[in-house]
Amino acid sequence: MSVYVDDAVVQWRGQRWAHLMADTLEELHAFAARLGIPRRAFQDKASGAHYDVTAELREDALRLGAVAISRHRDREQVRAVIRRARAQGRGEAE
Repeated sequence: MSVYVDDAVVQWRGQRWAHLMADTLEELHAFAARLGIPRRAFQDKASGAHYDVTAELREDALRLGAVAISRHRDREQVRAVIRRARAQGRGEAE
């Protein structure tokens, strides 16, 4: 099982943001807690189950073992991770 963090590509409130996703919700929440991200920051919207992380937190996640994925280079892997995240957000197991 893995935790993934995509490219920090979204500009918002003067910072670059990325998505922290995982193969399971249990892994996702545990990893977010290790990063000091409160559970209330969890999002399971149409974009899928994830936490938004700043570029700085993205680097921390990578140091803790998250797998970097690129929406530009790893398109198939990113699609698979997002499919799992969306299924998790809908309460489905994949």
